[in-house]
Amino acid sequence: MSAANSAPNILISAAGEDAAWKKAMTARLPGAAIVTGDDNYDPKTIDYALFWKQPQGLIKTLTGLKAIFSLGAGVDHVVSSPSLPVDLPVIRLEDAGMADQMVQYHLYAALHFMRDFDVYDAQQAKADWTQHPVARISKCRVGVMGLGALGAAVATALSNLGFTVSGWSRSMKAIEGITTFAGKETLAEFLGQSDILICLLPRTPETENVLESSTLSFLPKGAAIINAARGAMINEADLLRALDTGHLRGAFLDVAVTEPLPKSHPFWDHPKIRITPHIAAETRIEEAVDQIAENIDRINRGETPRGLVNRKTGY
Repeated sequence: MSAANSAPNILISAAGEDAAWKKAMTARLPGAAIVTGDDNYDPKTIDYALFWKQPQGLIKTLTGLKAIFSLGAGVDHVVSSPSLPVDLPVIRLEDAGMADQMVQYHLYAALHFMRDFDVYDAQQAKADWTQHPVARISKCRVGVMGLGALGAAVATALSNLGFTVSGWSRSMKAIEGITTFAGKETLAEFLGQSDILICLLPRTPETENVLESSTLSFLPKGAAIINAARGAMINEADLLRALDTGHLRGAFLDVAVTEPLPKSHPFWDHPKIRITPHIAAETRIEEAVDQIAENIDRINRGETPRGLVNRKTGY
């Protein structure tokens, strides 16, 4: 595509949702040539690739790419590719309807523990009518790991509801009403004041297994974990051990190391674990195609696109 030609060649590989994305992108960019893996196309002519869990080896065939767009909040499926050129821009979606959904999921999960619904679930199985005092929400300390667009939205919503909220990230962030921590040197202090720990970190080599036996031990006894980021953030064996020893009261998990979660996995029938099948938030296609089209325009004008991934940090 020449600089003078505003009609790009776009390839979509969206893990079984290609047709829906192609329809939406065609409506948004009617002049573009948009193809999927089912179409006949010349890989060398593709200007932009829209990817979610793309086939292995596809990237190296696209020698004319100007940028890759991830069709979700995460970009690990792209930046982990060994054939990804070091100078090729990778662009993530910013929200695209996901923030509201993430807020809803985490409000529900946090209240599950704050209002002792895990305790009452166990009591129901025993026909036990025992009542417990209702905790004050302001006494429940929630820690949010990862303060990007989604983490910041979740932290703010929890604070607005009345939880005492702190946040931890790689670099210092300022969010009204939230006590923030940054860097590895503050992680133990942050975890030590988190009665409910929410993980919304991006997946990078540095964040894989960030929650393992030593870091889990920093959490207060009786703390709970909510993970809707990536399964690789938590060492699953160490989590099970912390639950079985009573150090942790429970876990609310939307993700796992292996997805779909194998039927034989111990998470399924563990009494202290609640499982949802990676549904905390889905990309809203209509919002996403607007972002992608606007970023293609920015690139064509020689401007920096929004959501550009820092290849050194991986997000």
